[in-house]
Amino acid sequence: MRLIHHLVSFLFALVFLFSNGVDYANASRIPGLPPTRGNGPAGKSTSSRQASPLPASASTPTPRSFLRRLYDRLSLSPSHTSASSSLTRWVDDHPRLIESLKSYEEQVVIRFNISDSQHEAALRTVVDRMLLDVWDFADNHVDIRVPSRRIRYLVRALPSSLRENHAILIPDLARVAAATYPSHRGLAHSYQLDHRGTASTSHSLPRKPDVVDVYFQDYQPYSVMVAWMRLVDSMFRGRGLVQMISIGKSYEGRDIPALRVGIRPDGDTAGSPREILLITGGLHAREWIAMSSVNYAAWSFIQSADKDPVARKILERFDLVFIPVLNPDGYEYTWRVDRLWRKSRQRTKMSYCQGFDLDHSFPYEWNITDHQNEPCSESYGGDEPFQAVEAAQLADWAKNETENGSKFVGYLDLHSYSQQVLIPYSFSCHIQPPNKENLQEVAMNLAKHMRLSNGEFYTVASACEGAVPNSAGPLIETRGGSAIDYFHHELGAHYSYQIKLRDTGSYGFLLPNDNIIPAGEEIFQAMKYLGDFLLGNNGHEWAQETPFDDRKAAQKPLAGDDNETRAL
Repeated sequence: MRLIHHLVSFLFALVFLFSNGVDYANASRIPGLPPTRGNGPAGKSTSSRQASPLPASASTPTPRSFLRRLYDRLSLSPSHTSASSSLTRWVDDHPRLIESLKSYEEQVVIRFNISDSQHEAALRTVVDRMLLDVWDFADNHVDIRVPSRRIRYLVRALPSSLRENHAILIPDLARVAAATYPSHRGLAHSYQLDHRGTASTSHSLPRKPDVVDVYFQDYQPYSVMVAWMRLVDSMFRGRGLVQMISIGKSYEGRDIPALRVGIRPDGDTAGSPREILLITGGLHAREWIAMSSVNYAAWSFIQSADKDPVARKILERFDLVFIPVLNPDGYEYTWRVDRLWRKSRQRTKMSYCQGFDLDHSFPYEWNITDHQNEPCSESYGGDEPFQAVEAAQLADWAKNETENGSKFVGYLDLHSYSQQVLIPYSFSCHIQPPNKENLQEVAMNLAKHMRLSNGEFYTVASACEGAVPNSAGPLIETRGGSAIDYFHHELGAHYSYQIKLRDTGSYGFLLPNDNIIPAGEEIFQAMKYLGDFLLGNNGHEWAQETPFDDRKAAQKPLAGDDNETRAL
């Protein structure tokens, strides 16, 4: 009954929070929520991707008139009477966010199709000169966000052979960005628990849809994310399954929260060192699907502990550490000011260009010739390794774990977008990790299990590749200082991968919220495969279909050809 009480209290807090437009001014008064540092946006519903460009700006340039017009474009049904008042509160509380959405009306995302290294080098030169925002580069294309008024100048600066090889990928950027904020659909109604059966007197696990239906229905701001993690900790710490920790503080003083999930042997109350499988998200603030996928994978392992033999055996052997948002300052900024902010919020040597790219801030092979030294660039990692506070905090925590006897055996760093599984090294294609063949084989199986989950194809590549395979010229983005290289080489996490999640460009970083659960499920299945591989079963146990008895933690692997099991 205590478990159900905790769950009901949290869910009604969520319902209250979102049905009142995520009123952050009063959020701190809701029991269980952490102190907030500012205001956040209210809800808007998502809409179909089949959308026409936004109409011309209204004559009245006030944020409220702009957002009312934008909100109408989101096709809300007349029955959502609370949306209008929530919209008013949002405009009143977040004028800077509305102004940034308004500026997106004059911006588009363009895809350039490139076929050789000269094209990529030419684009790199123009991107650096114009300080453009590169969204993606892979499979012979580069996606760039650019103001509409600068498209002509951009095209003229390119070689003639490249001028015609482009198309507008996202013409309605403001509308698509606005649609990623939480919707009121499904959140204003009261939540009901399924009371079928009798509640257990132990710390039993609730049905998966209980929390999924609410928390994973929308992207969540930092304060709600932390509250949810605290609830999960309070629900399952008593049975020794979950521990919420902070790996450090951000530049602005926010906790970098994590969930440590594992099943320890009876009598192990001292927390003896164990092997660690680490998963991080949110190095780049605007990649919201990465944060939600980390938490979804954490919840999936927790609720599978008593039902899934593979998940249970992984939890009995490893500590799974889930860090959903390594860049909490930047993430909070995407909710209050600029949805497309990428970097941290730390001050740089140029006061008007804040933030570091955390994935170019780690020390392994940081000092390479083409390191980005322009603070206004989206890929600026600092003037020296670990200048970014959050990257240093992650490394300090990880080194402390190893010094205390733990060992990192695997690392997944989640990003978006392009649906790729990338292997080390990122700093160079001329130097290969010693276990490259094993890395590639496991990466192919990670992609396979993600595809088997929902049918989405993920490709496998080296993280060093640019937009053109085997390019000899300058790449569209600088290399070196990545998290996967650091954990692979410096901390011995020999199976380290960067996974770029959905999609392949239709929405880019602005993925609709109906992708949260499918993308999270893909990562859960990938982690199950990786954990099972690290157990030494090489994926064999996935064919087991016998009922699970939690008193029998071990099962024999199926016999069969090892190569057939691993093949895609």
